[in-house]
Amino acid sequence: MSEFWLISAPGDKENLQALERMNTVTSKSNLSYNTKFAIPDFKVGTLDSLVGLSDELGKLDTFAESLIRRMAQSVVEVMEDSKGKVQEHLLANGGLKEKMKCLKIDLTSFVTHFEWDMAKYPAKQPLVSVADTIAKQLAQIEMDLKSRTAAYNTLKTNLENLEKKSMGNLFTRTLSDIVSKEDFVLDSEYLVTLLVIVPKPNYSQWQKTYESLSDMVVPRSTKLITEDKEGGLFTVTLFRKVIEDFKTKAKENKFTVREFYYDEKEIKREREEMARLLSDKKQQYQTSCVALKKGSSTFPDHKVKVTPLGNPDRPAAGQTDRERESEGEGEGPLLRWLKVNFSEAFIAWIHIKALRVFVESVLRYGLPVNFQAVLLQPHKKSSTKRLREVLNSVFRHLDEVAATSILDASVEIPGLQLNNQDYFPYVYFHIDLSLLD
Repeated sequence: MSEFWLISAPGDKENLQALERMNTVTSKSNLSYNTKFAIPDFKVGTLDSLVGLSDELGKLDTFAESLIRRMAQSVVEVMEDSKGKVQEHLLANGGLKEKMKCLKIDLTSFVTHFEWDMAKYPAKQPLVSVADTIAKQLAQIEMDLKSRTAAYNTLKTNLENLEKKSMGNLFTRTLSDIVSKEDFVLDSEYLVTLLVIVPKPNYSQWQKTYESLSDMVVPRSTKLITEDKEGGLFTVTLFRKVIEDFKTKAKENKFTVREFYYDEKEIKREREEMARLLSDKKQQYQTSCVALKKGSSTFPDHKVKVTPLGNPDRPAAGQTDRERESEGEGEGPLLRWLKVNFSEAFIAWIHIKALRVFVESVLRYGLPVNFQAVLLQPHKKSSTKRLREVLNSVFRHLDEVAATSILDASVEIPGLQLNNQDYFPYVYFHIDLSLLD
């Protein structure tokens, strides 16, 4: 499962024994895989400041999760031709031990091996400052995401509009990819070639009558250019001065004159615009097949260096062509940006979880700071109810009122403004890595 439960309990002897008992029970019953979740020694500050920070971190947590889900969905949209490979691009760059900083790690491995990034978020700063740094980072990523996806969506819309023109019926579709210069009389002062849509049942009638629909129609000047299931597109050449009369007579006979005049420059421009938009859209995610040929991306076999975070669109100085290729140089700018910044946002999100565990544990268990955080990964969906029962039983002594309220939703917890079902005797946070569901 890609679901995790991040919990904490006080670190005194009684509760350390409770944690050990939890590990024993969950292991024997095959309920979950448990690992310690390392949290640094933060500067606590005042309890009043922690209360306010708790609320802000809750909002920041929700925002961060929403952002990474939007970014994951953007990867899906950009990689529309290769959706089966999306998960390979949703990774976390580094974040484990120092020697692993250059590795691309799958999300589950990053969470289960989490270590606080002291360089990026100094733990000796006030907690409010750390949270503010993360908030500003995520706000900048969101702003960039909006501008980049807006540009991509505009490109996609323009291309779809052009594609629609080439996929309609003969009455509405563009004709620039159907007709050729040889189908028309061009550069004539007196003659002009019209295009006429004739229903299939009326082909014979057209051939018999088109020359007599008006004066000055060139004999034997009609030719079938193309047809769809409803009708065919015919040419007819006549003198310019009888165009309106011919249109009127054609309409009376259920023949439709398409308003189209051959302009070689305009047709060339339209074809080039279609080719350019197709190329631009493709290049947003992949300019070569290099990245899609890479092997499976599961920890610990990632050996691909990350693109420098300072400017993900520019390769690091001194790299060889082969190195740039292996670092995603074959990918388009939007996908490359999404990969790098998804990783940054995801790493920030897990750091927010760590902050929340610390703050809530201090508020719940008091000072001095002494608690143990544990990450539980339920083995399967069907075991989550039993796992919850085990946790509530093991840690019931931490809060008898809360433990009772879990069994009886009608019991109100004095002074607590949460829904009872969101509150447990232990500190609890949920992490769901099913970002594409």
